[in-house]
Amino acid sequence: MSRLSKEVFACLDCETTGLEPENDRIIEIAVVLFTFDSIIQSFESLVNPGRPISEPSIAIHHITDDMVADKPKINEVLPQVLKMVNNVIIVGHGISLDLKFVTEEAKRHNVPCKLISNPSIDTLRLARLYGESPTNSLEKLREHFNIEAEGAHRAMNDVLVNIEVFKFLSTKFASSDQIIARLKKPILLKAMPLGKHKGRPFHEIPIEYLFWASHQNFDQDLLFSIHSELKKRKKGNIFEQSGNPFSNL
Repeated sequence: MSRLSKEVFACLDCETTGLEPENDRIIEIAVVLFTFDSIIQSFESLVNPGRPISEPSIAIHHITDDMVADKPKINEVLPQVLKMVNNVIIVGHGISLDLKFVTEEAKRHNVPCKLISNPSIDTLRLARLYGESPTNSLEKLREHFNIEAEGAHRAMNDVLVNIEVFKFLSTKFASSDQIIARLKKPILLKAMPLGKHKGRPFHEIPIEYLFWASHQNFDQDLLFSIHSELKKRKKGNIFEQSGNPFSNL
């Protein structure tokens, strides 16, 4: 049995009013302390953000203003969450955004928080490394691995699915140290994950677009993949297509 199966992790997920940690607020938070064999402890709570929830956000998670009106404020919830995840590896899908939200909320309410120093494992990046799912959303990975659905797009449902996805994605590793060490290096993507060329292999994307994309504030895996494609074309002397009026066709 690998060391990985005996380790303790915390899986965390937040539902929020938007995507900007500095300006938006948490409206639901869920965390599960687990090993590969069992769930040790779990906690979930809706949170009153003290502001209206936008319609686009409601369309995603179906959490309305009425549902959070009588719920605790984030400063009442965070101490329990932070106590649970203290000194534990945190797992999540696109986990850096959740960690930023929690850190910003803690800062805003003067709640002591050292979460940023916890080691973390992003299952989105693990899925990119795995490379065999058509797309790497949590829902598509759930379908790919035939994991039973937990229900609507809510924090605890996502956490429970995420734990099972994590188990599948980590089968080639013997320990969390191995996973974390691998994720320190960039991952070569097979296809563009966003924008007007979403889903296209990098070798099919016009070079002008790759030049533009190489100067955007994308994550390390996407920038690495773009730069790798540009280097490949430079070696093959394909840069002249940048002046080809038909290169976008």
